[in-house]
Amino acid sequence: MNANQRKQFFHILSQHIKNPTTELHYRNEFELLIAVILSAQATDVSVNKVTPALFQAAPNPDKMAALGENGIIPYIQSIGLYRNKARHIAACCQTLVEKFNGQVPNNRADLESLAGVGRKTANVVLNTAFGEPTIAVDTHIFRVANRTGLAVGKTVLAVEQGLLKNTPKKYLKDAHHLLILHGRYTCKARKPLCHQCVVQELCAFHQQAN
Repeated sequence: MNANQRKQFFHILSQHIKNPTTELHYRNEFELLIAVILSAQATDVSVNKVTPALFQAAPNPDKMAALGENGIIPYIQSIGLYRNKARHIAACCQTLVEKFNGQVPNNRADLESLAGVGRKTANVVLNTAFGEPTIAVDTHIFRVANRTGLAVGKTVLAVEQGLLKNTPKKYLKDAHHLLILHGRYTCKARKPLCHQCVVQELCAFHQQAN
């Protein structure tokens, strides 16, 4: 895919996905951070089912840290890896209170110093909460980038770097959610819905299949 095709690709996607944002429910940076930690190897739908009660009980890092691992577990035990996630969230919130005055930091180094926060989670928070032009490569984006030829790579980091290089500057802020939503609902893993794909003419997979 050349530079002009990439520009077309994102232009078309942006015309069809009018509100490219996360499907996680949150009201502030803190709730987004916790929701993203919970979403690892879980669906946004499953996370959205448990967070209202969790955030009502613990609406800030102080109260979440006070709940502790054992207090968090009952709220999230319908989600996979809930014990690890409860431990990470409790530790993360303790650090937010002790080191960051209860505020979610807006830079990668500080975010990645929090328990349960790796590069992908940090990228999501930086992009969604703070408007940074970052791209968090999850399974959907990894698949779409490789399948379409937008950014081919064997590792998550390689695909992330390829996307940051290949995405037109105009679309960098929204690229993360445009690609996730396209992968979630159209460019699906097992059976991509090529017949209803608005960017199929620009897609390497479609061209090879025809």
